[in-house]
Amino acid sequence: MAVQASTLRRAPAVPASRHRSTRARNLAAMLLAVLILGSACLASLTIGARPVGLPTMIDAVTSFDPTNGDHAVVLSRVPRTVVGMLVGAALATAGAALQGIARNPLADPGILGINAGASLAVVVGIYLFGLSSASSYLWFAFAGAGAAAVTVYAVASLGRDGATPVKLALAGAALAAGLASLTNAVLVSSQETLDAFRFWQVGTLAGRDWEVIGAVAPFLAAGLVLTLATGRVLNSLALGDDVARGLGQNVPLARAVTAVGVVLLCGAAVAAAGPIAFVGLVIPHLVRLVVGSDYRWILPFSALLGPVLLLGADVVGRIVLPPGEVQVGIMTAVLGAPVFIWLVRRRRMAQL
Repeated sequence: MAVQASTLRRAPAVPASRHRSTRARNLAAMLLAVLILGSACLASLTIGARPVGLPTMIDAVTSFDPTNGDHAVVLSRVPRTVVGMLVGAALATAGAALQGIARNPLADPGILGINAGASLAVVVGIYLFGLSSASSYLWFAFAGAGAAAVTVYAVASLGRDGATPVKLALAGAALAAGLASLTNAVLVSSQETLDAFRFWQVGTLAGRDWEVIGAVAPFLAAGLVLTLATGRVLNSLALGDDVARGLGQNVPLARAVTAVGVVLLCGAAVAAAGPIAFVGLVIPHLVRLVVGSDYRWILPFSALLGPVLLLGADVVGRIVLPPGEVQVGIMTAVLGAPVFIWLVRRRRMAQL
């Protein structure tokens, strides 16, 4: 009995040790992710149609010389890099949060129709009010993203079982297709709207300046803070609604708060760079390979690695067809689709 009592007293030490080991490993991986993100930022500032050496880049940032052409090139790439960091973090974090809300590994701002709602609202704004800048797109993008999110959840909630993962995916795909058709209908009816919209539609970081950053940064910051704070809630929701209620969670309120963060992130990201696909779908799955299923780690890792994919795609797009460039929205699809197919085949994560 004494041996058994001693064993029982020592039993909790193993899980605690394992928890400390997992935390240390994840912190080390996060440090590595920060270094990778820093490397992606350096590549974004130095690689392009006109390459710039690292010493020149450092001189341009620390002691800018307006008569030096290389310094001017670096300075022009700084806002583009900052927008890429913000939008990449927003899309990846929103994708991870949506997968937690919907308990669906295929949930994504694009697949669930949120980006399509933002795009349609921006097109309507261009058509009716002549919008021409990211700051003017912003409120329309928020309205469209929010309306799409509410519509998807309302449609999926119909019926006896409520908003199941399968119904959310089907409702989102159907809404995205319908909104895309409406967007095309507006564009076909107005050549002027089409001209203003077509370069924004493919998703791009080119031509973005500090005005765009100033317009979207507060909303992206608020959305990131709100979404990153929901890690524990998403862990409960991942166990199912009944278990989450048993753990004391207010399930509708938890989903609503997380959805507000997602709408802020998606609306601001779409307003800043256009609808960009695959970032919110691929990054959370890559993160799970490293940190597992704990959303308290998935969300911050997604915020760090989302910009890596977006900036990497932007850099590849600059050098693949010189002296021109392929827009980042196209490159994320080209780079992200094969990675996602590999992930699905390897982990079978598309099963619902």
